[in-house]
Amino acid sequence: MKFRTILCSALMGASLASWAQAPAPAAGGGQPPAPPARGPSLELALEAAQATLADCTAKGHRIGVSVVDSAGVTKVVLAADGVSSRGVQSSSNKAVTALTFQLTSAQVGEKIKTDSELAAKVAANTNFNARAGGVLLQVNGETIGAIGVGGARGSENDEACALTGAQKIQARLK
Repeated sequence: MKFRTILCSALMGASLASWAQAPAPAAGGGQPPAPPARGPSLELALEAAQATLADCTAKGHRIGVSVVDSAGVTKVVLAADGVSSRGVQSSSNKAVTALTFQLTSAQVGEKIKTDSELAAKVAANTNFNARAGGVLLQVNGETIGAIGVGGARGSENDEACALTGAQKIQARLK
């Protein structure tokens, strides 16, 4: 299987971790920093992305896959050889959409058909994609991240591949 790694955010994770360990501001100096984001480890995020990519590639799809943590920080982006830049961007947007609305991106797509306020929110933000392909990563009902896939013919294929990646690591998520 040939693919190229676009981004592994080990440095981003390290800088985020150092920020999270910074001392809280003095009393009256503002709010303390937010707790560190939860999410799959870099190793599990990469494993999920690779499983997703392998599944879709075996089915003849050229896709991009993105994994984000609970704060929406990109942990991993992989792109199959020959995938379009639109497919890669779509994978990130679907992961962010699922995370933001705490639903699969397909469920967001269904809800916007009857919820005009939600439809307006989705339409107003170019980082959202309400087509199938974004799924949540959860532990004991708490969302710790999301996987998004873009580029397969038919977004239902994107979602099926994303689910493969999520299932690959589900038992080891903390």
